[in-house]
Amino acid sequence: MRSYPAFILALAALVPTVSIHAAERKPPNVIVILADEIGYGDVGFNGGSAIPTPNLNRISAGGVVCKSAYVASSGSSANRAGLLTGRYPNRFGYERSIAWLPQDPSVGLPASEKTLAEALRPAGYHSGLIGKWHLGAHENFHPFNRGFDEFYGFLGGGHRSFPEELTVQHTLDARKEPDSYRTWILRGMEPVRLQRYLVEDLSLEALDFVRRNSDRPFFLYLAYNAPRSPLQAPEAELAAFAKITNEKRRTYAAMIAVMDRGVGQLLDLLDSLNVADNTIVIFTSSAGGDVVATGAYNGHARGGRGEPWEGGIRVPFVIRWPDRLPGGKTYSLPVSVLDIFATVASANNLPADAARPLDGVDLVPYLRGEKSGAPHERIYQRMFDSEMQVLREGDYKLVKTKRDPAPQLFDLSADPLERRNIAESEPDRVQAMQHVYDAWNAQLIAPNIPGVNMQDWK
Repeated sequence: MRSYPAFILALAALVPTVSIHAAERKPPNVIVILADEIGYGDVGFNGGSAIPTPNLNRISAGGVVCKSAYVASSGSSANRAGLLTGRYPNRFGYERSIAWLPQDPSVGLPASEKTLAEALRPAGYHSGLIGKWHLGAHENFHPFNRGFDEFYGFLGGGHRSFPEELTVQHTLDARKEPDSYRTWILRGMEPVRLQRYLVEDLSLEALDFVRRNSDRPFFLYLAYNAPRSPLQAPEAELAAFAKITNEKRRTYAAMIAVMDRGVGQLLDLLDSLNVADNTIVIFTSSAGGDVVATGAYNGHARGGRGEPWEGGIRVPFVIRWPDRLPGGKTYSLPVSVLDIFATVASANNLPADAARPLDGVDLVPYLRGEKSGAPHERIYQRMFDSEMQVLREGDYKLVKTKRDPAPQLFDLSADPLERRNIAESEPDRVQAMQHVYDAWNAQLIAPNIPGVNMQDWK
């Protein structure tokens, strides 16, 4: 009889241990927050002070700021394709800002590519997209057909933000791209009337998604329309930035402020639900800031959206995962938006897909200091139509453009502003880097996705 209580005590002693281990095995929640063309220098965690971003800074305080993060492609739509597939979009012909062709079943993210939402589904994830899709407007490419279980947002490249301006109820009634900016918001497949300022509305929908799904692994892709044009913000929000004399930048700043507030509400909710520690939160941008159209500030970097310079292809990037990553750290070696897929896949031990090898890498061991060296030996960019090519290899960056086809070489460690072309003094390096770029380029295909018809905007 004496051994029986001992057995019970031993069993009881094991229970908390099993529970802890089970908790450790629980897949992490994933939240990817994508701003639309926010400037590198317009976030506090990159040293920006003109536009307060206290809640984006909260992510960095608990996570790692990657100072040299690059887009998958300099085009916003193509970058989204790269983010969701973990592969350079040039590999599958997705290189342009996609045309608005909701009646065409062939124009969108190719079915041959697997999205992160599709990859996570077998692992038991519930996935939601809130905000901007921009990967095909035909039903074939609807988020429901690309792995997402929930969708609230719009299908095109941009959107107007005030309810009274949304006068096109159905997707197919928007014949030209400017009309798509006025469509009703879609909840799933059904158009619904917008009830409030769009940036705020998307944040509230994100809160609702997390509340409803906090008891199971979830993937939330929160793709804001802010702060991209059309620039629109409520008067009360604009008043806070009255000292900014540039009207475009004043509205741009107000849009960022509303987005930042929504991010703060989301972080508060994660805390209140006790799921923050096991939630990966990533914030980045669809492209570099547009210095002309919105008055964005890309730090001291040269250029902006759509250009090969650092201001066009280097973007804010911060990742927080308290269970696995240190807080308040910075990481200076190059990373890529492509790494989001690989990092999340690795966190779930997802099997590799031999037919679609990833171009991204798992960042966690590098950010934890478990792996030395650079995550990427090289970062590539190609814009086929503009004959733009970029190769970053270590601190050196090789650039060619249609306007200036002669090779330009920059040493970013000594010349971060890309002002001194040293190609003539480094002919061997230029030749070697060009050879490497050409080998990568030979793996790609020509664009097969039609781009925006600019005549629609005239």
